[in-house]
Amino acid sequence: MRVDLFDFDLPEENIALRPARPRDSARLLVVRQDAALEDRIVRELPDMLRPGDALVFNDTKVIPAQLFGERVRDGVSARIGVTLHMREAADRWRAFVRPAKKLQLGDRIQFGESADRACLISGLAATVAEKGEAGEVVLAFDLSGPVLDEAIASVGHIPLPPYIASKRGEDGEDKLDYQTIYAREEGAVAAPTAGLHFTPDLFARLDALGVERHFVTLHVGAGTFLPVKADDTAEHKMHAERGEVSQATADALNAVRARGGRVVAVGTTSLRLLESAAGEDNIIRPFHGPTSIFITPGYRFRAIDLLMTNFHLPRSTLFMLVSAFAGLETMRAAYEHAIATGYRFYSYGDASLLFPSESGGG
Repeated sequence: MRVDLFDFDLPEENIALRPARPRDSARLLVVRQDAALEDRIVRELPDMLRPGDALVFNDTKVIPAQLFGERVRDGVSARIGVTLHMREAADRWRAFVRPAKKLQLGDRIQFGESADRACLISGLAATVAEKGEAGEVVLAFDLSGPVLDEAIASVGHIPLPPYIASKRGEDGEDKLDYQTIYAREEGAVAAPTAGLHFTPDLFARLDALGVERHFVTLHVGAGTFLPVKADDTAEHKMHAERGEVSQATADALNAVRARGGRVVAVGTTSLRLLESAAGEDNIIRPFHGPTSIFITPGYRFRAIDLLMTNFHLPRSTLFMLVSAFAGLETMRAAYEHAIATGYRFYSYGDASLLFPSESGGG
């Protein structure tokens, strides 16, 4: 499909720079097929669900994956910015770097406020082991495993999305704001943002209703923010992200659907992982490994009945995904309404609850 079909104009004032407080006070646009759009609040989510439904959350935890370092070669130094996006081994990370043209295979990078300080305090240094396209490299760190994790945490920064970072710097509030309350498995460099809206009180009311809560893990990579530069969706390459669906979770979700309940993905990350784990027979199976699933209109959903998600960038793979689920014209109309009525977009923004189109539903 033509990528420009997924374009729209978004005023700057609709981009959220801070989350709603409390989290569940964010707005929720309910998008049903052949029905009027409903302007609700996230804390009213139980009104849209039924006993026996199941919410599926991504329990990945954001790490301070934004690093700044110095490359020294032949007595000449250069400042290098690094965003880690997928772990490849105990001592290796795939990363995006800027400026990529200043790095060559075998280059050494010292991380920290300065090279000397990094050596003394963090001991964090890496060698460029591979160099790919679009500023992507593989870094082989001198440290490994938990020791490497501690060093990254000591000098790293929360990798705020570009549309926030270009307008303000990271601060102490982001360390809490850009993390779900149930984050557990470290490895993400971007938050599964639909989950940012949930609070202990909302969980308690969903429990009282009889809505199940299950968790999967997909370590969100920085590739989620990359623009689609191709003119046609068939020419776009997705970056892989690592995920896991346990046997117990797969069994529980299959049982939910077998008895007539609905599986509600909280976020596109949960959806993409469950769809990667589901077969042509609509059965969800255990999954462990990378997925680069790219969902566009025409895709038949196998594992998901409803989707709760934030509002996405124009021409992005995520707007393509929601258009595949609820219908392109439906989503264009929903986004037009959201923009006109002041909904807040992107990571810290408001949410939507999407019901599937006849062609998209599982």
